[in-house]
This record gives sequence, C-alpha cells and structure tokens, in this order.
Amino acid sequence: MTAFTELPNVAAERLGGRVLWANDEFFAPKENLLKASKPVWREDEYTDRGKWMDGWETRRRRTPGHDWCIVRLGIPSIVRGIVVDTTFFRGNYPEHCSLEACAVAEDATAEAMATSDSGWTEVLPRSALRGDAENPFAVIYSDRVTHLRFNIYPDGGVARLRVFGEPLAAAGAPGAVIDLAAVTNGGLVVACSDMFFGNRHNLILPGRSTHMGDGWETKRRRGPGHDWIIVRLAGRGTIRRIEVDTDHFKGNAPESCAVDTRDGDDAEWTELLPRTGLQPHFQHGFDVKSSEAATHARLAVYPDGGVARLRLFGTLAK
Repeated sequence: MTAFTELPNVAAERLGGRVLWANDEFFAPKENLLKASKPVWREDEYTDRGKWMDGWETRRRRTPGHDWCIVRLGIPSIVRGIVVDTTFFRGNYPEHCSLEACAVAEDATAEAMATSDSGWTEVLPRSALRGDAENPFAVIYSDRVTHLRFNIYPDGGVARLRVFGEPLAAAGAPGAVIDLAAVTNGGLVVACSDMFFGNRHNLILPGRSTHMGDGWETKRRRGPGHDWIIVRLAGRGTIRRIEVDTDHFKGNAPESCAVDTRDGDDAEWTELLPRTGLQPHFQHGFDVKSSEAATHARLAVYPDGGVARLRLFGTLAK
C-alpha cells in the first residue's frame, strides 16, 4: 500500500489495543474493529437485529450528527497512518471518516474522553471512503498519541481499523532490566534482508509464537551470503542476555546466528554474540558480557530460515 504500512499495527489487540467506547453499535460490536483476522462473510447468518457482519456497524442515523468510537493504542506511539477496511460493507459503509488523537494519563477514563472535546486534535480531516475496500490514509502528526477518536459520517459499518506507527521509547529507571527489543517497550524492527514468509515485526511481539507464521522467516537462499534483521532498541542501553527462539521452525530453522550492536545510526557494528549454532524448535539463551551501550542490534541468521522471537534483555543507560 504505502510506506507507513511497513510499521507495526500499534492498535493490535495482542499489544493491548482496545475499542473503549462507541456511541452506537446496534448491528455489530465495536470490538470487531481491531480483530487480528481478516473480515469474513457469512451469507445466510442473521442476528435478532439484522444481518450478521464482521465489523463495527451502527444503525441508520435519522438525526443530525455522526457516529464515532474511541480506541486505546496498545503502545504510546507516533501515528504515521491508518487503514480503514470496509470489506463486505457494500451498501452500508460510511461515506467519509476522520481521525482525532490525544495523549492522556493511564488513569483517564473512557467516559471522560467520550464526554469531552478538550484535548483532541484532528490528525486526519474528513476523507472519502470506498466500500468493500482497504482505504489507506497517511497521518502527518509528530506528537505522542495514546488514544484515537475514529469518526464515521454519517453512520454505517467498518470491518477493521489498522493503526500504523512508531512505538515510543520505554519508560523506566536506569538499571532496571527490560527487554530492550520488545515492541511493547518501544523497540522497532527498522530493516531486514528479506521477509518472504513471515513479517519482520513478529520477531519482537510479546509472548511465545502461536504458529510458524507468527515469526520472521526468509525465503530459501540459493546464493552466497546470509539474512539479517536490525532492531532499534527501546532506548540506549547495555545488553546482558540474548534469547533466540526458533519455536515452530522445525525443518526451516537457521543453522546458526550472530548478534552485533552499534551506538548510533552511523556507528560501526561491534560483535556481541559470535556465530553460534541453533537448534530447531528451541528457545536458546545466551548470556553476554558487554560494557558498551548500544542503540541498535543486528541479528544475522545463516544462511536463511525462520526465527520466532528475539529478546535482548539489558539495562537502560543513565
């Protein structure tokens, strides 16, 4: 689609994203909006309120105004774009949408945000939608965002809302041990050599992988070289332990791996973990000794294959 869709979906349910409030959800519940799965169609299924739809759908509006819902992002982020997916909504999709953003404290209530217009900033003006389609919109807004208000005009149904952005740096005291790579702490995979079978952002998701497609996997390499991936750490810090998990990769795990780090975008790479053998379908742990702080880490896999998760435990620099 567009470049922002290469970023992680920071409103994903598995990261803690939730639809907290909707002014109406007569035909289909607001929770469907953030489901990870693609929308589905059930030809002959109806509820006591009408046609079953896999999305969020409001009743036909007979009064002035428009419908809306409030979304809490899973991770405070800089939002770079959204995709409004109206798949299977053909005669009942909204004509337009818009988006507002705010950053509030963790104890802010959905009811307070729903009943107040203060603090909201428009980040996407009213924009036309197509039915039964994925509608991408870039967002030009550089402030920290914790919540979004998604407006539809005047009413109708949306199957999915995807919110793409850059997670912000982890909060925490220097010296506290955290996973410096985790997306939930503000880590971001910024580049990789290949991700033919599995998306690069899967590598730093929370929890163990659920299946082989829930990791990072490259195509079979037929020439010289090896594959690699670069993670921007949640903050400048020192790595003490590396975990490389090949969970579910049984016939396609890499033969070995190595990890390098650098301190700054243009700094030279320094070896942290030399090339080390890997086992299929196994959670590997490597304790490392390093006194040097880093901002980025590079995982090299030889020659190719799949890795489910990468964990880089360490401490934030002072």
